[in-house]
Amino acid sequence: MDSLDTQVLDAARTWAAAGHRFALITVARTWGSAPRPPGAWMILRDDGQVLGSVSGGCIEDDLIRRAAAGEFAGSAPRLLRYGVTADEAHRFGLPCGGTLELVLEPAPDAALLEQLAQRIGTGQLVHRRLVLATGAVSLEGGSAGDSQQWDGQTLVTLHGPTWRLLIIGAGQISRYLATMAQALGYRVYICDPRSEYADGWDVPGIERIAAMPDDAVTELALDPRSAVVALTHDPKLDDLALLEALKSPAFYVGALGSQANNSKRRERLLQYFDLSQAEVDRLHGPVGLPIGSRTPPEIAVSILAEMTAVKNGQNVRSTVGVPDSFACRVA
Repeated sequence: MDSLDTQVLDAARTWAAAGHRFALITVARTWGSAPRPPGAWMILRDDGQVLGSVSGGCIEDDLIRRAAAGEFAGSAPRLLRYGVTADEAHRFGLPCGGTLELVLEPAPDAALLEQLAQRIGTGQLVHRRLVLATGAVSLEGGSAGDSQQWDGQTLVTLHGPTWRLLIIGAGQISRYLATMAQALGYRVYICDPRSEYADGWDVPGIERIAAMPDDAVTELALDPRSAVVALTHDPKLDDLALLEALKSPAFYVGALGSQANNSKRRERLLQYFDLSQAEVDRLHGPVGLPIGSRTPPEIAVSILAEMTAVKNGQNVRSTVGVPDSFACRVA
C-alpha cells in the first residue's frame, strides 16, 4: 500500500470505532490517463468527510454529492464508471480521454479491515477479495509479484507493508535521496557506522540504525516492499549490506559507483561471499537511471526514478552510471 492508502485504512478503523458509517471506494480499472492507479482507495464518511483519492478532484466531489442524495444507501457493493464519453471525461477533469471504473462498498466490514491492518502490521502481503454480486469479502495471503485482479465480478486488491528504503551511508547524496523518498511515501532508514558522517545527520523524519550495514539489513527483515541503496562508496561497508540484501526479497538493491567499480564488486560478491549468480544479477549498479546526473540531487533523482520503474514493474537496467570522477569524490 502507498502512504495515502495506509492513511485511508487507519482512518477507516478510527471512524468505525467511533461509530461512523462510511463507504470504501476502490479504483478497479483505468483506461487512458488516470490520476490514481488501480487499487487506490478513498473513504467517504456519512457526514461528507473524505480521506484518500480516486481522481484528485471532480470525481470525489460527485461522489460526495451522490452520497448526500442517498444514492449509495444500503449495503450492496456496486460498480461506478466515470469518463465513458468525451463530454463526461472533460466534465470530471480526466485527461486524454481517461476512464475510471470504481467499486463502491457502502458498508465495509470493520472487523475485516482491522484484521487487514493487523496482518499488514506483521509484515504480511495480503489479498483482499470482494465478490461484487454477493458483497462477500475475504482475506488471503499474497506474495511477491502479485498484482490486482478485476474481471468485472471479483476484485482482488493487494495490500502490504509500507514501502521502506534503507540507505547505507550518511553523505551528500543520501540527504537528497532520503528527503525525496519520503515525499514518495517511503519509510526511510539510514545506517552509517562512520561517526564523522552519522553524527552530523540531521534530516528530520529519518530513522537511524546504529549497527553495521549487514546487521542493519538483517534487523529490518526486508520484504518485497523494501529497497536498499549503498552509497558509502567504501567496499568494506557497501559489500556488507549487499551480501545480505541480495539474498533478501527486497524489490531493489543498488550501489553507487562506476561501471568498472561495480564490475569488480560483482566479482568480489561471487568469489568471496555465499551468493549465486542470480542473486548478484539483482544488483543495480551503477545505481540509478543514466540521465547524465552529476550533482547529489541529480543522482538522487536518477536513483528514485529507477526504483520507481522497478516498483511499477518496468524492466529497466542502468547502462551508464555516475561518472568515475564524481563517484570517487562522494561518500
